[in-house]
Amino acid sequence: MAASDPHQAADPEAVKRHPALFRAIRKRKNPRLRRTDITVTDDQAVKRAVKAASLGNAMEWFDFGIYSYMAATLGHVFFPSGSDTTQLLSSFATFAVAFLVRPLGGMFFGPMGDKVGRKKILALTMIMMAIGTFAIGIIPSHDAIGIWAPILLIFFRMLQGFSTGGEYGGASTFIAEYAPDKRRGYFGSFLEFGTLAGYVGASGLVTLLYALLDNGQMESWGWRIPFLVAGPLGLVGLYLRLRLDETPAFQKLEGGTAHASEAADGVETSAKGDLAKIFREYWPTLILCICLVGAYNITDYMLLSYMPTYLSDELGYSETHGLLILLGVMVFLMLIISQVGKLSDRFGRKPLLMTGMLGFLILSLPAFLLIRQGSIPAITIGMLMLGLSLVCMLGTMSAALPALFPTQVRYGSLSVGYNLSASVFGGTTPLVITALISVTGSNLMPAYYAMGAAVVGVIAVACMKETANKPLDGSPPSVETSEEAEELVASQTPDPKF
Repeated sequence: MAASDPHQAADPEAVKRHPALFRAIRKRKNPRLRRTDITVTDDQAVKRAVKAASLGNAMEWFDFGIYSYMAATLGHVFFPSGSDTTQLLSSFATFAVAFLVRPLGGMFFGPMGDKVGRKKILALTMIMMAIGTFAIGIIPSHDAIGIWAPILLIFFRMLQGFSTGGEYGGASTFIAEYAPDKRRGYFGSFLEFGTLAGYVGASGLVTLLYALLDNGQMESWGWRIPFLVAGPLGLVGLYLRLRLDETPAFQKLEGGTAHASEAADGVETSAKGDLAKIFREYWPTLILCICLVGAYNITDYMLLSYMPTYLSDELGYSETHGLLILLGVMVFLMLIISQVGKLSDRFGRKPLLMTGMLGFLILSLPAFLLIRQGSIPAITIGMLMLGLSLVCMLGTMSAALPALFPTQVRYGSLSVGYNLSASVFGGTTPLVITALISVTGSNLMPAYYAMGAAVVGVIAVACMKETANKPLDGSPPSVETSEEAEELVASQTPDPKF
């Protein structure tokens, strides 16, 4: 088998006799960048792309958040028979159903996004999520139509999950491909700012409803309000997404205006979005992606989705009490998440991700021991310890994950890997923790579960490559100014010899 390096394949004496020939071979294999190879980003276009992707993501997670925050009430409405624990498990099982179909959505929308474009698929997922959420708000209760009520709930939860399968991979790909290489972490952090904003909007609205309405009113009609609000909000996100252009990297795949070097051409013009190819050729990176996302999602859903239920059902606090504290923690994380993105651009993705994983490994048990103390200051400090560990991952992951895969399979590979992991580990987190507490009788099980996830995360981060400040695999360099492009070209030109 011939070596890829001509110096390894050829006799050293031949290299000495024909230096010009071997220089030409080397240049052909590794052509220098031309000025036209480099993408100079449009700052306004980048900001529009970030806004549309982030707001759309906020809509998606507002829809998911309201379900998780109203799990106890929805258990009474749709699963009225049995104990409180059975109702809660039934409600969380329905929450998990949406995650079980997410990989199917990822496998469907991801490769399609690599073929027809990021923008069209992100618009389609937005429409489907809005329809699914609005429809849940108009389902009659179990008392009105019996068994058809939970069946319809499960159906529309599956529609939500299917649409979400194409959301994160597409939105993170969209921002990553628009952003300049040196600021990808900063711009990517706004995607998770959108996630937190969706959760904050959901928890704020649910908290307000719990404060204004009694249990009878909530179970009668109050629970419908957040779901009905989601329809108009989805139309806003759809409008913003439809106004965008395709990403420069995808335009290059389609023979558009963004230019790449000859080396990048060879990578980017290969077959796009083939699902079998993703599993066949990129399985090591898929496994790495699944491990990273699994550790990240378990800790994410444990804190942002399950914690209010833990405080109310396991520790006896009112729903409003737990939601208000979590609301304050999430607002604080929103204030600092873009700074975490900047830190990941400066110091690298791996140091920030490792800090978050080690934070959960070391601080989960002390945090839950504090939360179990019961006083507001103790709960707040415990949740902040978890929140600061989580924000290291939130502010970094949306820039780190798209960089794992080359452009021609990025949307598909990330959608498949992310959603397989989110399905197995993320959406099942509330269900698994509730079941573990029920079996063991220990309300420290969330801490142990998060610590186990963090061990996997630490190993995965240690195995990944650093991608900060580098071009995306299979894409040309992306810079903010023409001057920066000229400097990049000049840096590859050797100094003249006199």
